[in-house]
Amino acid sequence: MTRAVGDRRDRLADERGAGAVLALAIVAAAVVAAGAALAACALVVASARLDGAADAAALAAADAAAGWVAADPCGRAALVAEANGAVLAACALDGLTARVVVADASGAPLRATAVAGPAPGADAAP
Repeated sequence: MTRAVGDRRDRLADERGAGAVLALAIVAAAVVAAGAALAACALVVASARLDGAADAAALAAADAAAGWVAADPCGRAALVAEANGAVLAACALDGLTARVVVADASGAPLRATAVAGPAPGADAAP
């Protein structure tokens, strides 16, 4: 009877397979960290894309305000924003200077603002 108890203790003290469990835990942690890093990178890329859309929309609105393009400045900005995967959230004109705010069309909580127009004191009208 004593021998059976000793055998049981030997079996419980056996650590075979413990390394596999530890390796699995390390791999799982690495997968979670990689997923978080990919999500962060996707936000950075979306933000950069949105900045470009805001810049292009502001330039289009400023061109229309200056008369270089025959169109409503804010309507033109909306078309350019949509062509770049964004939605025009706000558009304001101050003379020949356009200020636009665009939001991500996919619904991500991202916004970008851009201002375009002639340099102060410059005459940009055609």
